[in-house]
Amino acid sequence: MIRRALWQGLLAGTAGGVVMTLGEKIEQVVTGRPDSHVPARVLQRLTGLPERPGTQSPPLNRAMHFGQAALLGVLRSVMAQSGLRGPVASAKFTVVRLTNDQILENATGVGAPPTTWPRAELAVDVLHKAVYGFVTGAVADALAARNGPGPGQRNAARRPGRHADAGPLPRREGHSR
Repeated sequence: MIRRALWQGLLAGTAGGVVMTLGEKIEQVVTGRPDSHVPARVLQRLTGLPERPGTQSPPLNRAMHFGQAALLGVLRSVMAQSGLRGPVASAKFTVVRLTNDQILENATGVGAPPTTWPRAELAVDVLHKAVYGFVTGAVADALAARNGPGPGQRNAARRPGRHADAGPLPRREGHSR
């Protein structure tokens, strides 16, 4: 399962990153909002690369933007392989994506907590991360579905509906196929 989750997640996360970026570019044309160079600054601080105030690094920006998208896609793929699929799983993953950004931006001192952002800026960020989360989820779910239901889905299928006394699958059936 882990090998599949790795390549499928990298693919799903990259697809989500591409669609998110296209949406950002369209939004920027409509709103006139400039590019954010926060991803490049975060990468510079995480790696110890020199910072050059007043200059922007589009290659570093893209490296952080797409690298983070691809790597987090692996988590969404693990979710899908386990049986956590669909819009609810993608909504949960979107929160993880937003949280990951905030941890990196705030831990490096590049960003500030979202509670201090202008609401319009916060709304735009949440919208773009939701696009990423749901596109990544759709791709990860489609790829995982090719391997059949995940262990959680197989367990739920044993007794459809909501049950407080549902036990685990037998050990031999618990692994992902």
